[in-house]
Amino acid sequence: MKKLILGALTAAAVGLAGLPAKAETFVTVLTGGSTGVYYPLGVALSKVYADHVPEVRTSVQSTKASVENLNLLQRGRGEVGFALGDSVSGAWNAEEDAGFPQKLDKLRAIAAIYPNYIQIVARADSGITSLADLKGKRISVGAPKSGTELNARKIFAAAGMSYKDFAKTEYLSFGESVELMKNRQLDATLLSAGLGVSAIRDLASTTAITIVEVPKETVAAINDPVFIPTTVPAGSYDGVTKDVPTVAIRNILVTRSDLPDDLVYQMTRSMFDHRADLLSAHSAAQGITLQEATSGLPLPLHPGAEKFYREAGILK
Repeated sequence: MKKLILGALTAAAVGLAGLPAKAETFVTVLTGGSTGVYYPLGVALSKVYADHVPEVRTSVQSTKASVENLNLLQRGRGEVGFALGDSVSGAWNAEEDAGFPQKLDKLRAIAAIYPNYIQIVARADSGITSLADLKGKRISVGAPKSGTELNARKIFAAAGMSYKDFAKTEYLSFGESVELMKNRQLDATLLSAGLGVSAIRDLASTTAITIVEVPKETVAAINDPVFIPTTVPAGSYDGVTKDVPTVAIRNILVTRSDLPDDLVYQMTRSMFDHRADLLSAHSAAQGITLQEATSGLPLPLHPGAEKFYREAGILK
């Protein structure tokens, strides 16, 4: 009898050993430059997924941010990406001037997240205190065709300006722009990011800075509901002693239509269940709220995310 039982157990073990192991799902989070906000939040988000979404292995990719992220997602070379709302709108509506000659039809939204603040930072000794003062100066506007650079074009156009008004226009990342400002090779840079971006903190720790005002009238002239008047609060950076009017654009966490509904449901739920982990990575995550997650989206929600919001009572 013992031999029969032992034989049966051995056969069962061999049978189980022959079963294929459940395959892991790989999730790559597309972010931005390492000195911006997308990157630290993306690192934190990938860890949340790895820790709380079953059978998922994650990685983080530093990119040129919004436009590149959206194109990578369309090509299936990433599963989740951060992008500015106006870039997402351009991708969904095939706006060629925004870098999207064809509609990126595989894109789907996970959530509207924190707002990006347009932060035009000048060296205090440059004498720049207004948009008009930028004329004849040396300025960086972000990587070519990046979300930041597209924002720069719209804002300067609304103010009746163009890149031709500047003595020199550089197309550089946040970190590269700051290094040139430290070395007095640039007078100002425009950054589109969450408040407290490390590149500006780094600059302000060694160089007196001024945050240049973007008036409400200029924001209104952009004539796009994605752009919202707001302020950079006093104390956001060393030397910023008063609130400065500017403009904000909401960021969107984007995925692909071909990802399984259950996977996206789990990713959406884990992000809100463990939002404190994102806050630990960057204060910009304060702007990630369940109440605003479906507001102002320029493209459809992924069905997995939609299921979560219905269960949460956000969607009826």
